[in-house]
Order: sequence, then structure tokens, then C-alpha cells
Amino acid sequence: MAKPNPFTFAQQVRSEVSKVTWPTRRETAITTVMVFVMVVIASIFFLLADQVLGWGIGLLLGLGG
Repeated sequence: MAKPNPFTFAQQVRSEVSKVTWPTRRETAITTVMVFVMVVIASIFFLLADQVLGWGIGLLLGLGG
């Protein structure tokens, strides 16, 4: 297998990068806010699930209620 020419490689990389559709600043901000909202929702869900499971196991093992 032949070793690629660094100049040709750089040209190919530049060509591929020009094909990328980059998000706008607004799209990036909206996506970032959506990620933070989903993190908060997931955190609350897992907190509640942990509390319910802990309470249920406590009842099952007779450790209190």
C-alpha cells in the first residue's frame, strides 16, 4: 500500500470539510439549551425512581416505611 502524499491528503480533507453543513450560532444555542433541559428532566426522573425503589425495597425487607 502506497503512502499517501501529505499535500494530496490536505486537499482531500479540505474538500470534505467544505461539504459539511455547519450549524448556525442560533441552532447551536437552541441545541445546547435542549440538552440542558433533557439533563434536568433525566436527573429528576432518576432521583424519583431511586427514591421509589429505595422505599419499595425498604418495605420489602421490613426496614421501615
